[in-house]
Amino acid sequence: MELYRSKTIYTTFSRLVATLNVSLQVVLIYFIWDVHLGLPGQIAAFILAFMLTDFLNGLVHMIMDHKESYDSFYGPLVANFHLHHQTPKYTKRPLPMVYFNETGAKIWLVPFLMLILLFLMNHSIPPFVLHTLVYIGILSSVAEVSHYLCHTSDSRVAHFLARIGILLSREHHVPHHEADNMNYAFLNGMSDPLINLIARTFFTGYKSTTDQHFVKYASSTGADQR
Repeated sequence: MELYRSKTIYTTFSRLVATLNVSLQVVLIYFIWDVHLGLPGQIAAFILAFMLTDFLNGLVHMIMDHKESYDSFYGPLVANFHLHHQTPKYTKRPLPMVYFNETGAKIWLVPFLMLILLFLMNHSIPPFVLHTLVYIGILSSVAEVSHYLCHTSDSRVAHFLARIGILLSREHHVPHHEADNMNYAFLNGMSDPLINLIARTFFTGYKSTTDQHFVKYASSTGADQR
């Protein structure tokens, strides 16, 4: 865990991932501007993308929470990810900065966005599917902002959006930290019933596995915040 903070190569890599993700998102928005779908189609694509984004990112979250490959070359990135369990409140930053910084942890998003761009350039994908995939690529970063707001924001607007189910509510997310092996989704949590079923079937929980690595790390360094 200390390697992530002491070796600049890891923080530099995260910034590179963030830059690639945001750049690809901008490029895709530019290109789909002329791919006409119509307002009803746009709304349907966005709603479908919203649901799929919540599920997909929650699934990745669940897998990452149980990954113990600390000895691999990407081990410090995994260890840094696991620190979020011990963070009740994040350092307050402007939301664009949160969007950029947190997107740097989404390594899987780079090939996902590149694949969409390839499909777009080859004109080999229907407009509805294309828009849905692009929205998933963008909402996956928005999910990070939603998670940040859930932990940190006192904004009435953020709390209102959480109450009506657009963003992740604090009440819904707390069991992920206080219980175990549940509520992994973090755009708004709508897909958690399905993800919780998958978690119970395939995983035993992170509190008895990856969280124990943090206990050892914290006892030796006094670390308790991200």
